[in-house]
Amino acid sequence: MTSSAARTLLLATAAFVAALLGARALMPDVPAPPVLERAVWLPGGSPLPELAFVDETGAPFDARRLLGRWTYVFFGFASCPDICPTTLATLASVRRALRDLPAELQPAVLLVTVDPAQDDAARLASYVRHFDPAFHAVTGDEASLARLASALGAAYARVPLAAGGYTMDHSSSLFLIGPDGRLVATSGAPHDAEVIARDYRALVARGTASLTPQAAVGEGGSVDQGEFPF
Repeated sequence: MTSSAARTLLLATAAFVAALLGARALMPDVPAPPVLERAVWLPGGSPLPELAFVDETGAPFDARRLLGRWTYVFFGFASCPDICPTTLATLASVRRALRDLPAELQPAVLLVTVDPAQDDAARLASYVRHFDPAFHAVTGDEASLARLASALGAAYARVPLAAGGYTMDHSSSLFLIGPDGRLVATSGAPHDAEVIARDYRALVARGTASLTPQAAVGEGGSVDQGEFPF
């Protein structure tokens, strides 16, 4: 190879490396996936469907109420004999374990009743506040319940009892909704408060690292970063 050809090759290589470094500098840093013990991270989760619920105070509740903070959603009902009280008690422990986080990063908890025929707002308020005064709950029509359950991958069914009446079978998973109103992660039973808290810290650290100023903007408008929908 002549000295002229070698010089041309060297210049071309230098130009390629410079272009590569320049392109890399223009690309945003992508945070690494969170390291989780039990939760399943769902990057690029779908937004929630339109909802028409009523919360435990009797106020209307739609998907925009979930914008602006992290929320654990759990499906259950006030007459649930075991799974629901156990899970809600665990979530109360999770919140206590996360009290050192800034207020805007501490998780909200929302119980979605799968038995709207029995669980009105007053009953749900008394039920969830027994576990934590900050817990919230919603009830509503079957169509909204079915839409939300389908969107999150939850299942429920009415089961007749031999002695009369009925009970409800339902998923025991937790569904973590991010400040942008999208599903971030799921966590299946059995639930351990310390594990959930550690996974939550990892998910929030990953989420806040990738947030943009428009991260909490929904179709119906924006939610300020300091505003708490509940």
